[in-house]
Amino acid sequence: MIGAAKRDPAGHSPALASARRIWGMMYRHLALFRRSWPRVLELMYWPVLQMIVWGFVTAYLAGVQQNTTSLAAGALLGGVLLWEVALRSQMGFAISFLEEIWSRNLGHVFVSPLRPWELVAALVGMGAIRMLTGVLPAIALAWFLYGFALFSLGPVVVLFFAALMMMGWAVALGVTSLILRHGAGAEPLAWSVLFGLTPFAAVFYPVSVLPGWLQPLALATPAAHVFEGMRAALLEGRIAWGHLGAAFALDLLWLGAMALLFMRQFRRARESGALLTIGE
Repeated sequence: MIGAAKRDPAGHSPALASARRIWGMMYRHLALFRRSWPRVLELMYWPVLQMIVWGFVTAYLAGVQQNTTSLAAGALLGGVLLWEVALRSQMGFAISFLEEIWSRNLGHVFVSPLRPWELVAALVGMGAIRMLTGVLPAIALAWFLYGFALFSLGPVVVLFFAALMMMGWAVALGVTSLILRHGAGAEPLAWSVLFGLTPFAAVFYPVSVLPGWLQPLALATPAAHVFEGMRAALLEGRIAWGHLGAAFALDLLWLGAMALLFMRQFRRARESGALLTIGE
């Protein structure tokens, strides 16, 4: 049966055997980066470009006044950098999955002992690696070019990163589910779907700016709570634990719902044979 668990022939424990399979899937993608510097450059290109463009905007705003406007400019640049965490996590996950389809490898993967959750774990790992490769250089350049140090907010930045990565993974699971269901027709969603959530994520402005009927929709997204928390830390010097708690609770809800959707579509694709023909 495709995706069924098999005993590791080397006699390893189930946990170690799973870890080896997950690492094998991750190494398959990492090897591509080791042999292709343009792939690594592409990971950094968009985060760095976004940071540079918005950095000049914030530098202009900071020059208008040296008080409230300067703080707002810092919040704007911080929003750009943190939003890239969600974007790159989602795209890293989804594109790694698409590369299995483009190389006609998905059917071969699930003839092996690899389980669906192990594939998801490998894609999560690759999403994190792709995100860090792209975002960390942009954060370093923001400090070098504009004197904006995101990590000066303290350890809470790690929580911001974690909450946004989890949201990116949840959206990516939804995208891969649609690809399993609709094939190549759904592939453009890997690049576009999270951009569609930007107006509701309150990246560049508080939720209170939105029309009243849109505010509940915004507050149902984990990112809105993260960015409300970021602005509280930058502008008020406090940690908004309520927003952070809401962000992680929503992340778990989103991940649970998308995981169920993914497993449902995966079973359908396995039963219909679409795992062998998807992308054709």
